[in-house]
Amino acid sequence: MSTLLKRTHMCGELRLEDAGKDVVLNGWVAKARSLGSLVFVDIRDKSGITQVTFNEDIPEDLLERAKSLRSEYVIGVTGSVKARASKNAKLPTGDVEVFANDLVIYSEADTPPIYIRDDDNVDENLRLKYRYLDLRKNKMQHNLTFRHKLTKLARDYFDENGFTEVETPMLIKPTPEGARDYLVPSRVNQGSFYALPQSPQMFKQLLMVAGADRYFQIAKCFRDEDLRADRQPEFTQIDLEMSFADSEDVMTIQEGFLKRVMKELKGVDLKTPFPRLTYAEAMERYGSDKPDTRFEIELNKLNDIFEGSKFKVFRDALAAGGDIRGISVPGGAAEFSRKKIDKLTEEAKHYGAKGLLWIKVEEAGYASSASKFLSTEELDKIRERCRSNVGDIIFIVSAAPKVVFDTLGWLRRKIASQLGLLDDNKFNFLWVVDFPMFEEDDDGNLKAMHHPFTQPKLDELDKLDGDILSLNADAYDIVLNGVELGGGSIRIHDRQLQDKMFQVLGLGEEDRMEKFGFFIEAFKYGAPPHAGLAYGLDRMIMLLLGESSIREVIAFPKNANAECPVSGAPGKADKVQLEELGLAIVKEDSN
Repeated sequence: MSTLLKRTHMCGELRLEDAGKDVVLNGWVAKARSLGSLVFVDIRDKSGITQVTFNEDIPEDLLERAKSLRSEYVIGVTGSVKARASKNAKLPTGDVEVFANDLVIYSEADTPPIYIRDDDNVDENLRLKYRYLDLRKNKMQHNLTFRHKLTKLARDYFDENGFTEVETPMLIKPTPEGARDYLVPSRVNQGSFYALPQSPQMFKQLLMVAGADRYFQIAKCFRDEDLRADRQPEFTQIDLEMSFADSEDVMTIQEGFLKRVMKELKGVDLKTPFPRLTYAEAMERYGSDKPDTRFEIELNKLNDIFEGSKFKVFRDALAAGGDIRGISVPGGAAEFSRKKIDKLTEEAKHYGAKGLLWIKVEEAGYASSASKFLSTEELDKIRERCRSNVGDIIFIVSAAPKVVFDTLGWLRRKIASQLGLLDDNKFNFLWVVDFPMFEEDDDGNLKAMHHPFTQPKLDELDKLDGDILSLNADAYDIVLNGVELGGGSIRIHDRQLQDKMFQVLGLGEEDRMEKFGFFIEAFKYGAPPHAGLAYGLDRMIMLLLGESSIREVIAFPKNANAECPVSGAPGKADKVQLEELGLAIVKEDSN
């Protein structure tokens, strides 16, 4: 066993003012170079790297031990800090080095299967398999530290504003919340199952019934759904709920929180209050309920221009109750060749569009994929409506409104990315409010757009028995640069209204009581008006750090198959475990 050297400094702390100090450093060997009687070792810990020099002034056996060092050996070093003759401007510690007088090798290391450096370009699956090595990188340590600072700031801020941190259960009753539950079998109650929470929604509302007044939690949540860059089967929320509060109270508190986050962690002063858009306005202007407002490309409705048009594609779209909308890209005519347009057209099909009609505005007139179908008068009206100039390109989609919004919402951001219009140093926060209460799924069934505990606009309650799809919810989302950071709403606190909501969603009395009986019963005993919000913590950190995936800000994330490459989870349960749970694995008959 090696003797532990008690460190005096972290490896990234030493500066020129430390010259002359005797220090002790512990860490990993990032690089070792032997030049005969000189050995240079870069020692690394989470704070950074310092160069350590072993020379002929030390005992021979010590120099020989230094020569044996290899990458990722774990060592301790004592020595004296001196100014470097040859500075290294790439390192914060590059003005100094440590001349060693003692060395302890805590553990040796095999050659790592991945390079421990930020620019390694290693396959992501390999990075995730050896995540404990990947996390040694400076970037990953920085990301973990940033995450810690943000959660600490959140706890401090909400504590200062009267919130109490309360842990809610991790083993709950299975209830539908839009995505599939992760189920956990009960050994004590065989044949019954817990669910891992998709959110703490009902329990945080029960805390308001309990008189907690203001609740806060850094909450683990679980959803068994398909993965993407900003989604994981287990994720973390900053979860909040407030009694005797309306939407203005919630938004004011959250703007204060985000203002502090941006100031303390990013050095950015935000102006408050944030802009607000209604859901309808966001869709009309940007084709998205989470619009990116860092650039000014907006949607333009063209329906009236083509009433009575001879162009069959447009005529059929309008006859089917669809929309015709376009976006104009300043200076885009020269940027988008036929090849690039064809590629965009193929990608647009993923959003349901059958194609993209394009018009280039030229000095002599127009070049278009539909020149022979559109009159000069129609082209002039399109140009005027889209406020296009010579050199611009217009893209038009005609289809059902949802397809038009989805396609153009995606297209404007795709084009902005290609044209370098997405400034990562620009942080455009905004609120989207007044969401529809309900929407229809692919089968035409009614479902709550947010969740069934969201309160409808009280002055629109008559629509519950009429034009139900036009009913608006008292809901709000906070959006940053085209990404939803969090969402919330005023909650229903009247049990009759809550019961009515379940009925509208097609839940019979027996079904309502089976799934939500405990929740409904609590409201019998006095529930205060309350409202809340939840942030996606992983997503927030990803955006603030400029990462493209939340896997870069989670210590041990799952891969695209919802597997943990480090541990091999999920794994099989053995026969004894299954018997204790009253379970058996039944193979389906392939015939």
